[in-house]
Amino acid sequence: QVQLVQSGGGSEQTGGSLRLSCTASGYNADRHSMAYFRQAPGKAREGVAAIDSDGLTSYRYAVKGRFTISQNNAKNTVYLQMNNLTPEDTAMYYCAAGGPGGPVMDWVLTRTGDDFQFWGEGTQVTVSS
Repeated sequence: QVQLVQSGGGSEQTGGSLRLSCTASGYNADRHSMAYFRQAPGKAREGVAAIDSDGLTSYRYAVKGRFTISQNNAKNTVYLQMNNLTPEDTAMYYCAAGGPGGPVMDWVLTRTGDDFQFWGEGTQVTVSS
């Protein structure tokens, strides 16, 4: 049984930084990707960043240059380092696993997450101005 446990998040001011972590158990990452999605109140869920088992990454345009997704394969953990935060980054952030890897991740992040099989419980990120 696959389980994704999320940690991190919280409140920050504009320009601050936060780091999210997502640890997967019972999960085979081979040729799959893990990702972060976010959902703000009243808005659809949107892809933020993804990384596949080969380390290829993909980012939503709005977070490029500010967010970095990375992984520790030995710990089966994915990290999302978020720098230079803005109030527009305020949302519930969800970890997802079991999505497709490779260049298709660019397209997958434009969708709402239906391509991923497993989901974490979510963690709130709030950025104040």
